[in-house]
Amino acid sequence: MKILLIGATGTLGTAVHKTLTSRGHDVLTVGRGGGDLRCDLTDPTQITDLYERAGHLDAVVSAAGDVPFKPVTELTPDDHLAAFRGKVLSQIELVRQGIPRVAERGSFTLITGVLAREPIPTGAAASMANGAVEAFVGAAAIEIAPQRINAISPTVFTESLADYGDYFPGMPPVDLADVAQAYVRSVEGAQTGQVYAL
Repeated sequence: MKILLIGATGTLGTAVHKTLTSRGHDVLTVGRGGGDLRCDLTDPTQITDLYERAGHLDAVVSAAGDVPFKPVTELTPDDHLAAFRGKVLSQIELVRQGIPRVAERGSFTLITGVLAREPIPTGAAASMANGAVEAFVGAAAIEIAPQRINAISPTVFTESLADYGDYFPGMPPVDLADVAQAYVRSVEGAQTGQVYAL
C-alpha cells in the first residue's frame, strides 16, 4: 500500500514507520521539520498542498497532535482552541480533504490517547481533544464507507516512562511495538469506527 504517515519523525511515528515499511508498504513520511514532505497540520491550505504532492493513496496514518497541559483553572479559551486545532481539527481536516484522494477501500487511522478515558491533573485539554477525535471517528465511519476510519488510543509508552511516567501514576505502560501493531491492524484489517485502546 501507499501510505501517508503524519508525524513520522516523532517517537511514535518512527516506530510506526519502521513497522509499516517492514511489512512492505510504501510510506511517505510527513513532519513539520523533517520527512519526505513538510506540513503544518493546523493550516488547512498546507494539508491541501500535502495531498497534491502525495498523489493517490491507500491509507493515511496520523501519529501527531499537540495539546497544552495546564491545571484546568489556568486553561484559557486560547488553550482550548490550541488543543482543538492541534489534535482535533488537524486530523478531521486530514480526513475531510483525504476522502477524494484515498482509494475506495482505503483507510484513515487517527491518534487519540488514554486521557479520553483516564483523566489526569493538567490533562483536561488533552482529554477534551482525545474524546472529540474518538467521537468523530465513530460518526465518520458510517458516512465514508467503504473507506474505513479508526483511532489508536495508547497509554504512556514504556520507552517514555523516564520522562512522563510520573504523570500517569498506576497506569500500565505500553510498548511502542504494540502500538505500532495496532496501526497495522487498522491499516491492513477490515474494521471501521473502532478505537483501539492500548
